[in-house]
Amino acid sequence: MIERHARHWQTNEAMPDVLREKLNAASTWDQGFSTVEFIASAMVDLAFHEGPPPADPMQKQAELLEEIGMPQAIRMRHATPHFAHVFSGDGYASGYYSYMWSEVMDADAFAAFTEAGDPFDPETAAKLERYILSAGGSDEGEALYTAFRGRMPGVEALLEGRGLIES
Repeated sequence: MIERHARHWQTNEAMPDVLREKLNAASTWDQGFSTVEFIASAMVDLAFHEGPPPADPMQKQAELLEEIGMPQAIRMRHATPHFAHVFSGDGYASGYYSYMWSEVMDADAFAAFTEAGDPFDPETAAKLERYILSAGGSDEGEALYTAFRGRMPGVEALLEGRGLIES
């Protein structure tokens, strides 16, 4: 696929195989680290919304990270002092989780095109447009996504795209 688009601007030659392989190999570099640092922020964010606000947020953060076995070499992407916007009203409660969930849905939706054998598959695109892009709030999100995909999204496509599991 990339051969059609990654072409030399003067000669129109396709990107050399060696360079393409290096580019593909680098695409998942550091994804384990990035995923752990982001998930830690999401887990702390979720925990802060499970009950009354902690008296000492930094202490609560430390306890939560200890509880989940957070590696000392990795820090949270956004630590508790960055969460001010999270507590500014009900509209943002547990927002870090929703960011990751959006990535899961994005990867799973794109996997529908991969499974169809064509990233531009017209039938899959029509279903995406009908049930996701133009459906708005016409039905519950779960029902709309299931109508598009036949099931709710799974994390496999995200993990595969990050190089954390085999295809």
